[in-house]
Amino acid sequence: MRQKRAKTYKRVMALYVQTFGFRHPYQLLVSHDVLLESSKSDMDIVKILKDVVQGEIKPMITQCCMEALYALGKDQQATTNIAKTFERRRCNHRTAIDGNDCLKDMIGQTNKHRYVLASQSLALRTSLENVPGLPIIHFNRTGVLVLSPPSIATIREKNKNEEEKRLKGLREMEGIIDGENVVAPNNTAISNQPIQGGGRKKIKGPNPLSMKKKKSKIPPPSSGVESKDNESSKKRSREEKDGITVEGDDVINESEGKKKKRRRKKKSVVAEAIAELNARNSEGESGSDGE
Repeated sequence: MRQKRAKTYKRVMALYVQTFGFRHPYQLLVSHDVLLESSKSDMDIVKILKDVVQGEIKPMITQCCMEALYALGKDQQATTNIAKTFERRRCNHRTAIDGNDCLKDMIGQTNKHRYVLASQSLALRTSLENVPGLPIIHFNRTGVLVLSPPSIATIREKNKNEEEKRLKGLREMEGIIDGENVVAPNNTAISNQPIQGGGRKKIKGPNPLSMKKKKSKIPPPSSGVESKDNESSKKRSREEKDGITVEGDDVINESEGKKKKRRRKKKSVVAEAIAELNARNSEGESGSDGE
Protein backbone atom coordinates (compact mmCIF):
# COMPACT_ATOMS: atom_id res chain seq x y z
CA MET A 1 0.00 0.00 0.00
CA ARG A 2 1.19 3.47 -0.85
CA GLN A 3 2.30 5.66 2.02
CA LYS A 4 -0.03 8.51 1.09
CA ARG A 5 -3.04 6.19 1.00
CA ALA A 6 -2.05 4.61 4.32
CA LYS A 7 -1.90 8.04 5.98
CA THR A 8 -5.34 8.89 4.60
CA TYR A 9 -6.83 5.67 5.93
CA LYS A 10 -5.22 6.26 9.31
CA ARG A 11 -6.81 9.71 9.59
CA VAL A 12 -10.22 8.33 8.57
CA MET A 13 -10.08 5.57 11.17
CA ALA A 14 -8.95 8.09 13.80
CA LEU A 15 -12.18 9.98 13.11
CA TYR A 16 -14.22 6.87 13.94
CA VAL A 17 -12.15 6.22 17.05
CA GLN A 18 -12.46 9.74 18.45
CA THR A 19 -16.08 10.42 17.50
CA PHE A 20 -17.80 7.04 17.67
CA GLY A 21 -15.66 5.10 20.14
CA PHE A 22 -14.13 2.45 17.85
CA ARG A 23 -11.26 0.51 19.42
CA HIS A 24 -8.74 -2.19 18.57
CA PRO A 25 -9.21 -4.86 17.41
CA TYR A 26 -11.83 -3.63 14.94
CA GLN A 27 -14.87 -5.91 14.52
CA LEU A 28 -14.93 -6.44 10.76
CA LEU A 29 -18.02 -7.99 9.16
CA VAL A 30 -16.96 -9.67 5.91
CA SER A 31 -19.49 -10.38 3.19
CA HIS A 32 -19.33 -13.58 1.13
CA ASP A 33 -18.97 -11.59 -2.12
CA VAL A 34 -15.74 -9.95 -0.83
CA LEU A 35 -14.30 -13.40 -0.17
CA LEU A 36 -15.28 -14.52 -3.65
CA GLU A 37 -13.64 -11.44 -5.19
CA SER A 38 -10.42 -12.01 -3.23
CA SER A 39 -10.24 -15.64 -4.39
CA LYS A 40 -9.90 -14.46 -8.00
CA SER A 41 -6.47 -12.95 -7.37
CA ASP A 42 -5.38 -15.44 -4.68
CA MET A 43 -4.62 -12.76 -2.06
CA ASP A 44 -4.36 -12.89 1.73
CA ILE A 45 -7.62 -11.13 2.56
CA VAL A 46 -6.95 -10.85 6.30
CA LYS A 47 -3.57 -9.15 5.82
CA ILE A 48 -4.99 -6.70 3.29
CA LEU A 49 -7.90 -5.81 5.59
CA LYS A 50 -5.41 -5.04 8.37
CA ASP A 51 -3.50 -2.72 6.04
CA VAL A 52 -6.68 -0.91 5.05
CA VAL A 53 -7.87 -0.14 8.59
CA GLN A 54 -4.28 0.44 9.83
CA GLY A 55 -4.73 -1.78 12.87
CA GLU A 56 -5.63 -5.15 14.29
CA ILE A 57 -8.94 -6.70 13.24
CA LYS A 58 -11.31 -9.42 14.36
CA PRO A 59 -12.80 -10.84 11.12
CA MET A 60 -16.41 -12.01 11.44
CA ILE A 61 -18.99 -13.62 9.17
CA THR A 62 -22.69 -14.33 9.65
CA GLN A 63 -24.36 -17.70 9.27
CA CYS A 64 -26.40 -16.45 6.29
CA CYS A 65 -23.19 -15.54 4.40
CA MET A 66 -21.77 -18.96 5.21
CA GLU A 67 -24.88 -20.59 3.76
CA ALA A 68 -24.33 -18.59 0.55
CA LEU A 69 -20.81 -20.05 0.29
CA TYR A 70 -22.04 -23.57 1.01
CA ALA A 71 -24.50 -23.22 -1.86
CA LEU A 72 -21.61 -22.73 -4.32
CA GLY A 73 -20.42 -26.28 -3.72
CA LYS A 74 -16.93 -27.66 -4.06
CA ASP A 75 -15.90 -25.09 -6.66
CA GLN A 76 -15.43 -22.51 -3.86
CA GLN A 77 -14.31 -24.91 -1.17
CA ALA A 78 -11.04 -22.99 -0.62
CA THR A 79 -12.98 -19.76 -0.04
CA THR A 80 -15.33 -21.57 2.34
CA ASN A 81 -12.38 -22.89 4.31
CA ILE A 82 -11.03 -19.35 4.74
CA ALA A 83 -14.46 -18.17 5.92
CA LYS A 84 -14.56 -20.95 8.51
CA THR A 85 -11.51 -19.41 10.23
CA PHE A 86 -13.49 -16.22 10.93
CA GLU A 87 -15.54 -15.69 14.05
CA ARG A 88 -19.15 -16.78 13.50
CA ARG A 89 -21.54 -13.93 14.28
CA ARG A 90 -25.06 -14.90 15.25
CA CYS A 91 -27.69 -13.15 13.17
CA ASN A 92 -30.73 -14.81 14.85
CA HIS A 93 -32.22 -15.78 11.49
CA ARG A 94 -33.87 -19.20 11.84
CA THR A 95 -33.84 -19.69 8.09
CA ALA A 96 -31.04 -18.38 5.93
CA ILE A 97 -31.79 -15.14 4.07
CA ASP A 98 -29.81 -13.15 1.52
CA GLY A 99 -26.37 -12.29 2.82
CA ASN A 100 -26.71 -8.55 2.11
CA ASP A 101 -30.03 -8.35 3.96
CA CYS A 102 -28.49 -10.21 6.87
CA LEU A 103 -25.62 -7.71 7.10
CA LYS A 104 -28.05 -4.81 6.93
CA ASP A 105 -29.99 -6.20 9.88
CA MET A 106 -26.79 -6.71 11.85
CA ILE A 107 -25.73 -3.08 11.43
CA GLY A 108 -29.15 -1.54 12.04
CA GLN A 109 -29.79 2.21 12.07
CA THR A 110 -26.98 3.29 14.42
CA ASN A 111 -24.26 0.60 14.20
CA LYS A 112 -24.23 0.40 18.00
CA HIS A 113 -21.77 -2.54 18.00
CA ARG A 114 -19.24 -0.49 15.96
CA TYR A 115 -18.80 -2.84 13.03
CA VAL A 116 -16.55 -2.23 10.02
CA LEU A 117 -18.29 -3.55 6.91
CA ALA A 118 -16.50 -5.22 3.98
CA SER A 119 -19.01 -5.70 1.17
CA GLN A 120 -18.90 -5.69 -2.61
CA SER A 121 -22.64 -5.05 -3.06
CA LEU A 122 -23.27 -1.53 -4.34
CA ALA A 123 -26.92 -1.69 -3.33
CA LEU A 124 -26.01 -2.55 0.26
CA ARG A 125 -23.41 0.21 0.51
CA THR A 126 -25.86 2.77 -0.88
CA SER A 127 -28.59 1.78 1.56
CA LEU A 128 -26.22 2.15 4.52
CA GLU A 129 -24.95 5.62 3.65
CA ASN A 130 -27.40 7.17 6.12
CA VAL A 131 -25.94 5.21 9.04
CA PRO A 132 -23.43 7.43 10.89
CA GLY A 133 -20.16 5.92 12.05
CA LEU A 134 -19.96 3.00 9.61
CA PRO A 135 -16.61 2.41 7.83
CA ILE A 136 -17.13 0.54 4.54
CA ILE A 137 -14.46 -1.42 2.62
CA HIS A 138 -14.81 -2.67 -0.96
CA PHE A 139 -12.84 -3.49 -4.12
CA ASN A 140 -12.55 -0.70 -6.67
CA ARG A 141 -12.58 -1.14 -10.44
CA THR A 142 -8.88 -1.97 -10.58
CA GLY A 143 -9.25 -4.73 -7.99
CA VAL A 144 -7.71 -2.82 -5.07
CA LEU A 145 -9.32 -3.05 -1.64
CA VAL A 146 -10.11 0.52 -0.52
CA LEU A 147 -11.77 2.31 2.39
CA SER A 148 -14.70 4.53 1.44
CA PRO A 149 -14.60 8.18 2.55
CA PRO A 150 -16.80 9.09 5.53
CA SER A 151 -20.43 9.56 4.53
CA ILE A 152 -22.37 12.80 4.89
CA ALA A 153 -24.21 11.36 7.91
CA THR A 154 -20.87 10.57 9.56
CA ILE A 155 -19.52 14.10 8.99
CA ARG A 156 -22.75 15.61 10.30
CA GLU A 157 -22.58 13.52 13.46
CA LYS A 158 -18.93 14.46 13.95
CA ASN A 159 -19.70 18.18 13.74
CA LYS A 160 -22.61 17.73 16.12
CA ASN A 161 -20.43 16.03 18.72
CA GLU A 162 -17.78 18.73 18.46
CA GLU A 163 -20.40 21.45 18.94
CA GLU A 164 -21.78 19.68 22.01
CA LYS A 165 -18.31 19.43 23.52
CA ARG A 166 -17.71 23.12 22.86
CA LEU A 167 -21.00 24.14 24.48
CA LYS A 168 -20.31 21.87 27.44
CA GLY A 169 -16.98 23.57 27.97
CA LEU A 170 -18.63 26.99 27.84
CA ARG A 171 -21.26 25.93 30.37
CA GLU A 172 -18.56 24.73 32.72
CA MET A 173 -16.76 28.06 32.43
CA GLU A 174 -19.89 30.12 33.04
CA GLY A 175 -20.33 31.62 36.51
CA ILE A 176 -22.17 34.26 38.51
CA ILE A 177 -20.18 37.43 39.22
CA ASP A 178 -20.26 38.14 42.95
CA GLY A 179 -18.35 41.30 43.80
CA GLU A 180 -14.72 40.77 42.92
CA ASN A 181 -15.05 36.99 42.70
CA VAL A 182 -16.60 34.64 40.16
CA VAL A 183 -18.60 31.74 41.56
CA ALA A 184 -18.39 28.71 39.26
CA PRO A 185 -21.28 26.24 38.87
CA ASN A 186 -19.59 23.83 41.29
CA ASN A 187 -19.63 26.54 44.01
CA THR A 188 -15.90 27.07 43.69
CA ALA A 189 -14.88 30.66 44.25
CA ILE A 190 -12.58 31.91 41.54
CA SER A 191 -10.74 35.14 42.16
CA ASN A 192 -11.38 37.90 39.64
CA GLN A 193 -8.06 39.57 40.38
CA PRO A 194 -5.47 39.47 37.62
CA ILE A 195 -2.72 36.96 38.15
CA GLN A 196 0.52 38.63 39.07
CA GLY A 197 3.72 37.77 37.43
CA GLY A 198 4.48 36.97 33.89
CA GLY A 199 5.49 40.57 33.17
CA ARG A 200 8.80 41.91 32.04
CA LYS A 201 11.56 41.41 34.56
CA LYS A 202 13.31 44.46 35.93
CA ILE A 203 17.01 44.99 35.31
CA LYS A 204 18.93 44.10 38.43
CA GLY A 205 22.14 45.71 39.62
CA PRO A 206 25.52 44.00 39.68
CA ASN A 207 26.31 41.36 42.23
CA PRO A 208 27.79 43.14 45.27
CA LEU A 209 30.03 40.17 46.01
CA SER A 210 31.67 40.44 42.61
CA MET A 211 32.38 44.17 42.90
CA LYS A 212 35.79 45.55 43.93
CA LYS A 213 35.94 47.27 47.27
CA LYS A 214 36.86 50.95 47.29
CA LYS A 215 40.39 51.65 48.46
CA SER A 216 40.60 54.13 51.35
CA LYS A 217 42.60 57.22 50.43
CA ILE A 218 45.66 58.03 52.60
CA PRO A 219 45.38 61.65 53.79
CA PRO A 220 48.35 63.86 52.74
CA PRO A 221 50.83 64.88 55.45
CA SER A 222 49.86 68.17 57.14
CA SER A 223 52.35 71.06 57.34
CA GLY A 224 53.31 73.46 60.12
CA VAL A 225 52.59 72.76 63.76
CA GLU A 226 50.97 69.41 63.09
CA SER A 227 54.15 68.09 61.41
CA LYS A 228 56.25 69.22 64.39
CA ASP A 229 53.87 67.53 66.81
CA ASN A 230 54.09 64.34 64.81
CA GLU A 231 57.90 64.46 64.90
CA SER A 232 57.92 65.09 68.65
CA SER A 233 55.48 62.27 69.27
CA LYS A 234 57.66 59.91 67.23
CA LYS A 235 60.71 61.06 69.18
CA ARG A 236 58.95 60.39 72.46
CA SER A 237 58.02 56.92 71.42
CA ARG A 238 61.63 56.19 70.48
CA GLU A 239 62.89 57.51 73.82
CA GLU A 240 60.38 55.45 75.76
CA LYS A 241 61.50 52.34 73.91
CA ASP A 242 65.14 53.05 74.84
CA GLY A 243 64.17 53.25 78.56
CA ILE A 244 64.74 57.02 78.93
CA THR A 245 62.79 58.73 81.73
CA VAL A 246 61.82 62.38 81.89
CA GLU A 247 62.79 64.62 84.80
CA GLY A 248 63.20 68.35 85.27
CA ASP A 249 61.58 71.63 86.01
CA ASP A 250 58.44 72.99 84.50
CA VAL A 251 58.82 75.22 81.45
CA ILE A 252 56.19 77.69 80.30
CA ASN A 253 55.35 77.75 76.57
CA GLU A 254 54.68 81.34 75.65
CA SER A 255 52.72 80.55 72.47
CA GLU A 256 50.32 78.15 74.16
CA GLY A 257 50.47 79.41 77.77
CA LYS A 258 50.78 75.92 79.21
CA LYS A 259 53.40 74.36 81.48
CA LYS A 260 55.60 71.68 80.08
CA LYS A 261 58.18 69.53 81.79
CA ARG A 262 61.76 69.69 80.63
CA ARG A 263 62.99 66.38 79.57
CA ARG A 264 66.37 65.11 80.60
CA LYS A 265 68.07 62.15 79.21
CA LYS A 266 68.94 59.41 81.62
CA LYS A 267 72.63 58.68 81.90
CA SER A 268 73.69 55.66 80.06
CA VAL A 269 75.49 52.74 81.68
CA VAL A 270 78.85 53.85 80.25
CA ALA A 271 78.43 57.36 81.66
CA GLU A 272 77.59 55.97 85.10
CA ALA A 273 80.71 53.78 85.03
CA ILE A 274 82.93 56.74 84.10
CA ALA A 275 81.41 58.84 86.88
CA GLU A 276 82.01 56.06 89.41
CA LEU A 277 85.68 55.77 88.34
CA ASN A 278 86.15 59.52 88.63
CA ALA A 279 84.69 59.44 92.14
CA ARG A 280 87.07 56.69 93.22
CA ASN A 281 90.04 58.52 91.76
CA SER A 282 89.09 61.66 93.63
CA GLU A 283 88.80 59.70 96.89
CA GLY A 284 92.25 58.18 96.32
CA GLU A 285 93.85 61.57 95.74
CA SER A 286 92.31 62.99 98.88
CA GLY A 287 93.68 60.08 100.91
CA SER A 288 97.19 60.55 99.61
CA ASP A 289 97.11 64.26 100.44
CA GLY A 290 96.24 63.47 104.08
CA GLU A 291 99.19 61.24 104.53
